Amino acid sequence: MAHRSKTMKAESDPQGSPGAPRSLPRAVGFLGSTAIVVGTIIGSGIFLVPHDVARQVGSVRTLMLVWILGGVLALGGALSLAELGAANPEAGGVYVYLRDAYGKLFAFLYGWAALLVIESGSIATLAVAFGIYAASFLALASWEQKLIAVGVIAVLSAVNFAGVRKGAAVQTVFMIAKLAGLALIMGFAFFHGAAPVTPTHPLPMPSATFASFGVALIGVLWAYQGWHMLSYAAGEVRDPSRVLPRSYFIGTIVIVAVYLLANLAYLQVLPLGALAEHQRVAAAAMTALAGPRGAAFVSALILCSIFGSLNGNVLGGARVYFAMARDGVFFQAVGHVHPRFQTPALAIVIQGIWAAVLAASGSFKQLYTYVIFTGWVFYGAAVLAVIAMRRKQPQLARPYRVWGYPYLPLAFALAALVIVVTTLVGSPVESGIGLGLVLAGVPIYYAWRRWTGASSAKPV
Repeated sequence: MAHRSKTMKAESDPQGSPGAPRSLPRAVGFLGSTAIVVGTIIGSGIFLVPHDVARQVGSVRTLMLVWILGGVLALGGALSLAELGAANPEAGGVYVYLRDAYGKLFAFLYGWAALLVIESGSIATLAVAFGIYAASFLALASWEQKLIAVGVIAVLSAVNFAGVRKGAAVQTVFMIAKLAGLALIMGFAFFHGAAPVTPTHPLPMPSATFASFGVALIGVLWAYQGWHMLSYAAGEVRDPSRVLPRSYFIGTIVIVAVYLLANLAYLQVLPLGALAEHQRVAAAAMTALAGPRGAAFVSALILCSIFGSLNGNVLGGARVYFAMARDGVFFQAVGHVHPRFQTPALAIVIQGIWAAVLAASGSFKQLYTYVIFTGWVFYGAAVLAVIAMRRKQPQLARPYRVWGYPYLPLAFALAALVIVVTTLVGSPVESGIGLGLVLAGVPIYYAWRRWTGASSAKPV
C-alpha cells in the first residue's frame, strides 16, 4: 500500500489537481503512430495536385520525377524528426526540437504561429473543405456548410479529448478506408480498359524549365504536408526509440508508393494533356471509368480522406500548446493532464474553439496565406536541428541516426528555403504581413515572461 501511495504521488501533476497524472500516457503503438503519418498526409492533395503538376512539367517522366523527389525530401524530413524524437520523445515535437536547438524564444514563435494559424488554420481549412464536399451529397446552403465544418471540428476535438487511444483508433480506421478507396481507383484504372480521355488543348508548359519544375515541386511538397505531425505525439508513443523511426519510415514509404501508383492510375485514363485540363483529377478519372457513380465514390473518398487528415491535425496540434504551457510560456492550466482521460484536454478545447471561429468566419483564408510560408521556415529549422543537436549535445544517446546525414537534412532545408523565397517573391505583401504577425510574438513572449515571472522557470 505504501508503494502504491508513492507511485501515485510521483505521478501526480504539481500544476493540476492532486492525483492527476503528470505526464501523458504512452498509449499509441506502432499501428497507431504509422496511421498518424499516413492518415494525416493523405488529405485532398493527391486528388487535386496532379493537375497542377501536369501543367508545369511537359512530360510524364518529369511528372514522376517531381513526385519521387518530393517523396525523398519528405522522407528526409521525417527521418530527421525520427532521430530527434527517438533521442527526446517528448510531447510537442517540432516545438521541443526548436527549443532544444535554438532556445525558448524561437520555439515560442513557432507555437505562437501554430496556434494563430498554422495548425488551427489547417484544421479550419480541412473542416471547410469537408463541408464543401458534403454538399456533393446534400443540398447545403453556405451557412450549413460552415455549420458542418464547425461540427466536425467539435466531434473530432471531443474524440481526442476523450483519449489518445480513441484518436489513434479513428486515425487507423480512416487510414485503412482511404487506402482501400485509392486502391479501388487504381484497380479500375489499371484493369478496366476504358478509352483514355482526349485532351482538347496543348500542354500549357510543353517542356519543364527550372522555374516550372520548382513550382511543381512546391505543389507536391504540399501534398506530402503532414509528415511532421507524429512528432507532436512522440510523448505518447510506446517504445519510442524503436517505434518512431519505423513509423516515420514505413508511413512515408507507403505514402510515396501510393502517390506514384495513383499518378500512374490517373495517366491510364487521363493522358498528360487531359490531366492538365481537369483539376479534380480523381473525379474526372472515375467519371470516365464508372460514370456519375464513380464521381460520387470519389467525393465520398475525399470526405473520408479529409476526415482522417483533420483528425490527425486535431490530435497533433494541441500537443504544441501543451508543451508551451509546460515551459511556462503559455497559460499554466493548458499544461495540465486531464485526470480521467489523460489528455491535454484544455489545449484541445482552445485549439478547437479557435479553429471553429476561423472556419465559421472564413477570414482564416487570407490569414492562412499570410503565415503559411513561415511554417516552412520552422520546418526547415527543425530538420536542421539534427545537425545543431549533434554539435550541441554530441554525447546524447541517439537510438536512431538519420540516414544520409548531413545530406538529407540539408537537402530538405534547402527545399524549405526555396518554398519560403518563392512565396516571398510571389506574394511579398502577404508574406510580409505573415512575417510581421509571427514577429509580433517577440514582445508578447517577453511580456508574458515578465508578467508570469517565468524567466527562472524550468521545463517540466
